[in-house]
Amino acid sequence: MNRIRYYINHIAIGAFALLTFTACESFLEVKPTNALLADNAIYDAKTSRAIVNSAYSALKNYSINAALNLAVLPGDNVFFAGSQSQNIELDNGAFTVTNSAIVGAYSANYSLINIVNWALAEIPKVEDPTFATGEQEKLIGEAYFIRAFAYFNLVRSWGGVQLQLQPTTDLSSLGAIKRSTVEETYAQILADLKQAGNLLPPDDGSTRNKVQRAIVRAFRAKVLLYAKRFDEAEIEADAVLQLSKYSLVKPYVRFFELPFLSSESIFELSATANNAGTSGSTWFPASGTPRGSYEFRPSNEIVNLLNDSQKGGNRKALLATRGTDVYVNLYHTVSPNVNPGYVIRLSDLYLIRAESRLRKTVPNINGAITDLNAVRARAEAALYPSSLPVVAEVLQAIWEERRLEFAFEADRWYDLVRTEQAEKVLGISPNFWLFPIPQADVLSDPDLHGANNPGY
Repeated sequence: MNRIRYYINHIAIGAFALLTFTACESFLEVKPTNALLADNAIYDAKTSRAIVNSAYSALKNYSINAALNLAVLPGDNVFFAGSQSQNIELDNGAFTVTNSAIVGAYSANYSLINIVNWALAEIPKVEDPTFATGEQEKLIGEAYFIRAFAYFNLVRSWGGVQLQLQPTTDLSSLGAIKRSTVEETYAQILADLKQAGNLLPPDDGSTRNKVQRAIVRAFRAKVLLYAKRFDEAEIEADAVLQLSKYSLVKPYVRFFELPFLSSESIFELSATANNAGTSGSTWFPASGTPRGSYEFRPSNEIVNLLNDSQKGGNRKALLATRGTDVYVNLYHTVSPNVNPGYVIRLSDLYLIRAESRLRKTVPNINGAITDLNAVRARAEAALYPSSLPVVAEVLQAIWEERRLEFAFEADRWYDLVRTEQAEKVLGISPNFWLFPIPQADVLSDPDLHGANNPGY
């Protein structure tokens, strides 16, 4: 681990010395200090809740900011019309070792991991009769899930990474941590998800913005898809799709209408007037009401696809017009901005199962088409024909459906990379399908041996 990451971890975690929280807070507004977390900072039920709430807050902040930048700008659905050099580089696929957006995202994930590592190390030690039955185990399970989520962000962005599994107490407490392989990183993610599933209580029928067992299984399905373990991915996706708690909403626009948290939402990071959500200002045109910077603009290609009744169907609701400007309408609330972070929706599980059914050991072409058409039918788009299907063509149709269904969510760049289409679609060489590890880390961390990802 390196001095840059240490510094960021120290700042992010120091807030817990304050610990002036209430048990009813769903997310915590962290006010950083320059101190490390004190050894006795987590000592009762209240402080145990506080650190897990702070992890949710950090997770939401990442999901509504850095995750969108890294997933949307390098893809082909959005282009950047602003002047910030870091976003221009992302838009052009010209990733550099000092790009502040990439550096910030890398550091933010490790900062989140350190918060969670503290929770995992200290909450099991707490003896407090005010814990509700099963609450202590639930908090630990949530922490395991959030760590898995952070490592998934890292592995699909930077490949195999250093697996820091213990909290940072001081610089001398950190031992040598070599970079793990991609396979080892995925193994750690899946191990954390298994722990989360074992510790969480049975799901209730309504919660969609706090971790539950179904969320763990849904996320596990996505992780297994990325790890190319398709037989297992199908099983996990199928288990979630069988639950009566979830259903696709009609029309498509309903999942991003107030009050949010629709029956389609599996995991959604809520925002409030006091805890802002995804900013709409970068998407709105500069004229009219509400005004924005109009820096994130939909590409002509995605506009045409979404407006094509056969392909986009009613997903054209993702777009709006103001004069001659066409803009993204997904993040549409202002003052207060309460757009949530959409982490995983039921339509994702249909398309994960569809792709897995095609790519597993014994393909199920008809089952894949059924899943694909479930998503298309909800969007009122043309159904995929079931006669004389060709596996490669159905697979490409599933990938194209993902492009439309999650047009402005944190998926497109990662989908192009994991399906090995980034060179064909974007002209980006495989050497640059991973982001660079920040140069300061490479230079300062002896465990990295001065090596970066290929191409950097």
